[in-house]
Amino acid sequence: MTYKFVPPYIKDITPYPPGKPIEEVERELGIKNSVKIASNENPLGTSPRAIKAIHKALRTLNRYPDGSAFYLKNALSALHRVPPESLIIGNGSNELIELIIRTFIQPGDEAVISDPSFLIYSITVKAAGGKSVIVRLRDDYSYDIKGVLRAVTKRTRLIFISNPNNPTGTIIGKKEYAWLLGNIPPHVIVIDDAAYREFVQSADYPDGIDELRGKDRNLIVLRTFSKLYGLAGLRIGYGVTTGELAGYIDRVRQPFNVNTLAQTAAIAALGDRVFVNKTLANNREGLRYLYRALEHMNIPFIRTQANFFILRVAPFLSGRQAFDALLRKGVIVRDMTSYGLGDYIRINVGTPSENRKFIRELGALLKARL
Repeated sequence: MTYKFVPPYIKDITPYPPGKPIEEVERELGIKNSVKIASNENPLGTSPRAIKAIHKALRTLNRYPDGSAFYLKNALSALHRVPPESLIIGNGSNELIELIIRTFIQPGDEAVISDPSFLIYSITVKAAGGKSVIVRLRDDYSYDIKGVLRAVTKRTRLIFISNPNNPTGTIIGKKEYAWLLGNIPPHVIVIDDAAYREFVQSADYPDGIDELRGKDRNLIVLRTFSKLYGLAGLRIGYGVTTGELAGYIDRVRQPFNVNTLAQTAAIAALGDRVFVNKTLANNREGLRYLYRALEHMNIPFIRTQANFFILRVAPFLSGRQAFDALLRKGVIVRDMTSYGLGDYIRINVGTPSENRKFIRELGALLKARL
């Protein structure tokens, strides 16, 4: 049946490509003990403090969640030294992206998005009837900030910056970041998606929240509990901006959008420095191991400031071929074809044993192709 009442811009959307559950993949392929290093998740699991807090909160599930996220906002306010009213809490940072677009984009309005970058930006802009104006990354996969500013028109409302960028792991330095904020016109808001901020090791990384303290900026900084704290399954993220912009976004937010367990776990996870330090150490050590192994195998890759990176499997394989072949060996990676990088796959740092299995299976795969 053809539904003529569905808007053309909805029909034209290419859905975000989800992966199958590990259990289903193993059942279909008849394999066991597979490892998933495809979704930039925390390989060490979930903050133990968060798990303990979840157990305590289970008996309160007959009540609606705290619709204002009062306690979580206060905890984040103290952590970042910003007013609670400048914070917005979402069902993952994905919901915040959607709320921002619903608040500020009308049909025909534009959002400047670099490419390749997080696919959800352009999908959600299109779903709102907006237009994505695409600016390619430079040849070294860094942001073309001057190109981003040149793409701004009278219809531009948002600029999306993923910093570190997903999928390349590259960052915008302090000088370029300051130049961007200093040159945006007053009708444009910069969305600084800093989902992987905690993994950054570069001293040249700009912290967008610093730019909001005591300043009136057209800037929204997004953060998440999915990566560092291992709460991806609970879906909780937050944004920091001016009180005025947060107030507008809050007008379109659904009541009780973040569940009780997510809020409770997030507050507990903020205080779990032991788990945070273990996660960061695992990421640093994992990157060192993976970089050395790939260099030994002469496989090109892009050095990252996040917990993931992309590597080039061509000319031996396409990204899709590598994904399929590794899947059959019990290693789940991300094919980069949907990002326009058909020669690449993306992996996140796993546990030491997961990293070794990936290198072992990739090496065997490439050796068979020689």
